[in-house]
Amino acid sequence: MSSYDYARAIQDVIEESAGPRAADVDRGGAFPRANIDALADAGLLGLVSAEDAGGRGAGLGAAAHVVERLAGACGSTAMVLLMHYAATALIEAHGPKDVREAIAGDAHLSTLAFSEAGSRSHFWAPLGTAAPAADGRVLLDADKSWVTSAGEADSYVWSSRPLAADGPMTLWLVPRDRERLSVRGPFDGLGLRGNASSPVSADGVLVDREAMLGPDGEGLDLALGTALPHFLVLSAAFSLGLMEALTAKAAEHLTRTRLEHLGQTLADQPTQRARFAELRIRTDQVRAFLRDALAALAEGRADATLRVLEVKAVAAESASEVADATMRLCGGAAFRKEFGVERLFRDSLAARVMAPTTQALHDFVGRASLGMPLF
Repeated sequence: MSSYDYARAIQDVIEESAGPRAADVDRGGAFPRANIDALADAGLLGLVSAEDAGGRGAGLGAAAHVVERLAGACGSTAMVLLMHYAATALIEAHGPKDVREAIAGDAHLSTLAFSEAGSRSHFWAPLGTAAPAADGRVLLDADKSWVTSAGEADSYVWSSRPLAADGPMTLWLVPRDRERLSVRGPFDGLGLRGNASSPVSADGVLVDREAMLGPDGEGLDLALGTALPHFLVLSAAFSLGLMEALTAKAAEHLTRTRLEHLGQTLADQPTQRARFAELRIRTDQVRAFLRDALAALAEGRADATLRVLEVKAVAAESASEVADATMRLCGGAAFRKEFGVERLFRDSLAARVMAPTTQALHDFVGRASLGMPLF
């Protein structure tokens, strides 16, 4: 990788754009286009793109740092970037040169479109179809249930049943502007309110056969080998960023809030300090686990697959618990929107239910640990 300073770049985006806009993004539920533009201007959309395509050539560790820092400032923007990086991993490996170069040049936003209404969070079992069209192209039909950046991303990494081959899944790169591709209503969620996570339908959408990413029928293996590790590791980084922000809010509350009748701050109370210590320890545990997962991947360790399957579940559950504990520790102050804890609390709940859910990951970990196939 070049001398590009991604840590400085994301800090500038947070200070100048994402941080100041976070409350408004959450309040209005609007897609954070200004923040995405700021990420592009800072060179962060092309962070993980290969240098031969014009990108920054950074690895998963750099992407995890960026997502973590951004999540603590604006969860909605961080989730959009997370999904873009996961999609980019597949496009880098199997996508066309022009799209790779557009992403590398910070001029293209992508996302994953896997989960479907009929199979819910079981992303590995698409019901959407791909069929030959009379003109030699391919017709895609599907009801995608949750697509981050729906209607906002420039392309979707799209899953379907195979066109002709055996296998559970085929992947496609579908441009946003295809006819008969529609977003079914705005997103109005509990948390991550600006990430535009809406259903997307394809009703006979025509794509070229060259839009296929990798061989027909091998999409699941490709997703498991590229997009899923990125998604799981970056999801853990996302949860960690929320935990760090929550812990910082708790520290601020304890050190600034005074019990005037005792002449002490809340931090002077042993019980409150002990409760805060639990937050700090839990957050540090997740950071250590994430670092180990990244090291396992980088070193090609035998336990790398297991660590990747574990890391999102560990971080998602920990983030929810730290968020709940922070709400309790900060008391009534945490219910005031201007303090920012309740937004972090709501955003922290998303990772539990995003596919693969914690329940599904526990099953995968059990299977992997017992020598059984994942599917």
